[in-house]
Amino acid sequence: MQETLTTNEKPESNKKDVIDEGVEKGLARLTPEKISTVINQVLTKETGARFKVYVETCMRCGLCADACSIFLSNDRDPKLSPAGKVKQTILEMINKKGKVSKQLLKDVVRIAHTECNVCKKCSMYCPFGIDIAYMMTLVRRICHKLEITPLYIQDTVNSHSATMNQMWVKEDEWIDTLQWQEEDAREEFENLRIPLDKDGADIMYSVIAPEPKFQAGLIYQTAVIMHAAGLDWTMPSTPGWDNSNMAMFTGDFEISGRIARAHYETATKLHVKKIVMGECGHAFRSVYDVGNRWVGWAMPPVDLVHAIDFYHDLLTSGRIKVKEQYKKTVTLHDPCNVSRGRGLHNKAREIVNILCESFIEMTPNREHNYCCGAGGGVINCGPPWKGSRMINNREKKEQLERTGAQVLIAPCHNCHSGLEDIVHHYGLKMEIKFLGDIIFEVMEKTIYQKDS
Repeated sequence: MQETLTTNEKPESNKKDVIDEGVEKGLARLTPEKISTVINQVLTKETGARFKVYVETCMRCGLCADACSIFLSNDRDPKLSPAGKVKQTILEMINKKGKVSKQLLKDVVRIAHTECNVCKKCSMYCPFGIDIAYMMTLVRRICHKLEITPLYIQDTVNSHSATMNQMWVKEDEWIDTLQWQEEDAREEFENLRIPLDKDGADIMYSVIAPEPKFQAGLIYQTAVIMHAAGLDWTMPSTPGWDNSNMAMFTGDFEISGRIARAHYETATKLHVKKIVMGECGHAFRSVYDVGNRWVGWAMPPVDLVHAIDFYHDLLTSGRIKVKEQYKKTVTLHDPCNVSRGRGLHNKAREIVNILCESFIEMTPNREHNYCCGAGGGVINCGPPWKGSRMINNREKKEQLERTGAQVLIAPCHNCHSGLEDIVHHYGLKMEIKFLGDIIFEVMEKTIYQKDS
């Protein structure tokens, strides 16, 4: 399969050269000395044996190629295979000892930030287990230190750094939103509360900032589920409630660690037993796998539970009962960070089968599923890159279409948004829902009573 990874020029499938203001302004400020200094500093001071083994082991065999939906979506263009992306980015920097052109760096930004979702699927098919997502994250780290990160995702990181939430939600607006949702949820249960800053509660519930900003109804639904299940829970009123972390994907590990620490410290100050996180894959990964290591802890200081685990426990324990199964045909998208990354794909299916009357599997599925095309910070690079992102998602579109399902369940915020873009762009006739949407619709609205 050696010939698979040649870099012959092929048509770009109507992709046009994207102008990203953040990248262009950053490139204009760079000098050859700055470029080589930063690249060599990262490669020599921030890597070790792991990186050396990966670079020296890859045989360009091409076995990783078919794992990448972006490669498949672009007529199997060898430049878009995982190994091809490594060859055009990090290997070029190594071979040229950091003395690379601004044009190459512009290509590097495009490849690392918008043509790789760091989904780790390719690593499953590499005979040596090379983690290409790690290699692309290292490329993003170089881009960050050269200040050529795409504008929209950099703005998100800046917002989170300044206000401790990525959407610049002010503290009074956050509290007002929770009180608003509590008042609305009392239509379901008269004495329902969203407890703020309750010391010693069993659960601290945390969300990503787009929920209070754009999807406050999801907090309403969760409040009803928590109340019906008879749980001891709280939400923090102070910064640290936003569990998202785009800095993890820009290579700004310093801010990424600070964000994760704030989340942990908010929970420990409230003396809660565990953090239950909403339906978000990248946020979950940032605190169970990445954030703790960047602040020097082997493990997080508080137990962390993703919504899939949480819902599975509520439904199988009988704390939430299903009044009547959901009637429309559904299919399930497996988010990378909770399926490949955490192994929750089978629990997700058990939930769907409890809730829904007719479930149609995607092919491939579980840990082999194609990425949503939005994860890894790709969707957060913003409108300039949406056109190419849609081209890169042709294979995912065809996978969705083959199911014939009426409803697509996506238990992750980035997946939900990315799949919504695909559905609208390609005119697919599918609704997109979170697991929480389905639970809220089919659950019995009665308060759980423990059997005596």
